[in-house]
Amino acid sequence: MADYQEMEMCSMFTPKKITVVTGHYGSGKTNFSTAFAFELAKTGKPVTVVDFDLVNPYFRTADFAEEFAQHGITLRAPDYANTNVDIPSIQFDLGGLASSEGYLVIDVGGDDDGAVVLGRYSHVLNSYAETDELDMLAVVSFRRYLTRSAEDAEMYLRGIERASRMKLTGIVNNTNLGPETTAEMIVESMPLCKELCQRMELPLKCVTVPDFIEKPSVSDADVMQVPVMVQLPWRKE
Repeated sequence: MADYQEMEMCSMFTPKKITVVTGHYGSGKTNFSTAFAFELAKTGKPVTVVDFDLVNPYFRTADFAEEFAQHGITLRAPDYANTNVDIPSIQFDLGGLASSEGYLVIDVGGDDDGAVVLGRYSHVLNSYAETDELDMLAVVSFRRYLTRSAEDAEMYLRGIERASRMKLTGIVNNTNLGPETTAEMIVESMPLCKELCQRMELPLKCVTVPDFIEKPSVSDADVMQVPVMVQLPWRKE
């Protein structure tokens, strides 16, 4: 894991009690979830991260247990997370975590397959959505081969909504190509992102920019500079 550096929160992105983070494989949702949790911890309120990414064995918030503990963040993950066991055992009370003081960040597995586990708790989480205490964010990268168009991205996000039995509340444009990301690449993604927001009738919560490039000039959107927390296995030292 890269050393944590402060992320710059969007001026209009007000954190809610519960933030559910989902998206397509490789969209960068785990990096966003992890950096977001570290930023929430700076408020002094309790922060709990739930790792529901049961699909991808390589990039999970459960990988950051030690770093979370150092920052006073509680991590809850199903038994057998980060193993090759097919059916993890969920042995904690999500409803109790949701009602506890402070913030709850839930990192959900990519696509509709990963969102199925979230559907088990939709009755609990939707009650918080009704009182405007929950955000369900879709992290999207238009440089992923299956989400290169607004139409394709909408197809995947609709599948996530159906599987989770929940409704998305906003889009996070996290278009990137890892270390090859450029400001121009992010600017080029904006028309696609705006089209996706229109198709889904959702607000654009923010545009993320990795901390190793300058902020691009993006109109009608808040830009959030995010440290690169998740490292590719073949790039780790």
